[in-house]
Amino acid sequence: MNYSLRPTWVEIDLSALQHNLQQAVKLCSVTQRVLAVVKADAYGHGAVPVTQALQSFGVCDFAVATLEEAIELRQAGISDNLLILGSCFPGQEGAFLQYNLMPTLLDMDTALRLNVEALRQQRQIKVHLKVDSGMGRVGFLPGQLQELLPQLCQLEGVVVEGVMSHLACADELSSIVTTGQQEQFRIMLQMIREAGIEPREIHLNNSAGLCGWECTECTLSRPGIMLYGGLPGADFSTKLDLQPVMHLRSHIAQLRQISAGSGISYGHCYHAPDDMTVAVLPIGYADGYNRLFSNCGQGILRGEKVPVIGRVCMDWIMLDVSHVSAAAVGDCITLLGSADNLSISGDEWAEQLDTISYEVFCRIGSRVPRRYLPEP
Repeated sequence: MNYSLRPTWVEIDLSALQHNLQQAVKLCSVTQRVLAVVKADAYGHGAVPVTQALQSFGVCDFAVATLEEAIELRQAGISDNLLILGSCFPGQEGAFLQYNLMPTLLDMDTALRLNVEALRQQRQIKVHLKVDSGMGRVGFLPGQLQELLPQLCQLEGVVVEGVMSHLACADELSSIVTTGQQEQFRIMLQMIREAGIEPREIHLNNSAGLCGWECTECTLSRPGIMLYGGLPGADFSTKLDLQPVMHLRSHIAQLRQISAGSGISYGHCYHAPDDMTVAVLPIGYADGYNRLFSNCGQGILRGEKVPVIGRVCMDWIMLDVSHVSAAAVGDCITLLGSADNLSISGDEWAEQLDTISYEVFCRIGSRVPRRYLPEP
């Protein structure tokens, strides 16, 4: 049976994605390629269509977080290089080989498991060796690396295709942590080479690193958030020309005439100061419109910004549209992104919610359909 969907949706602007990719490419040196990060469903933008679009724009290297994310791309026909930034967990070794995936190697136990499975299949598996240059999260520490490199070199089924690390404070343009990490990364890279391993790929920089920290040794850079129009840090607001890719929109389902003094929504945390016109939209915190936007969110309607009033519900929000005289049922209100030469950015949301735009995009719910423009 064919039927119309709830009038709440996300538009993904693929031309903006291409524009942001071009900004990343300009920041890469002539010897570097873009390794596009499309993990977490391409930061909530839709992993398969975003990856396909990036392919059409010339990208041929991609990174996800989990085996499941990688298999989704393989089953959609993505045959390019796929790096899994998370680990290969016990029992997943065969799938990595089956789908021709490159795991990030975080420890020797994983290397041994991968080696056993690769030799059993009379094959080799390419890995990217992750070293902890100061992030303090996962990967080989300098002492561990020195101790385990001889053993790693003996594994005939494992090929160290790449060496990588991750920056902890690259969003600060004058960070001594980052300069220390760069130096430590170079020391560990030299350690690896002296052990007889010559990696084809070297990468350190995420979006923030790419924008503010040169790494001449690298063959790849890993832009993520900047591809989707989010700033990698406040210091980059004047350095990057990014366009929003995600636009969250909903239609007015009801217009209500509310008398002065009336309470609105759960807890009556808002009372109408005057007679007012209230627009009700079929969207709520189950869709990723955060409950913290109660009484402080905004939308764009007919070229004006209108405030969210009352508590954000699971499935509904209310906005004061009293000063928009032409407001009508069915009108589109933009809650995130751009409309009518106005914008509400992911970074603005993040500031209000005391978080980062990464989380903002990822939290837009799966029950909100994505529409891709122009159509792939």
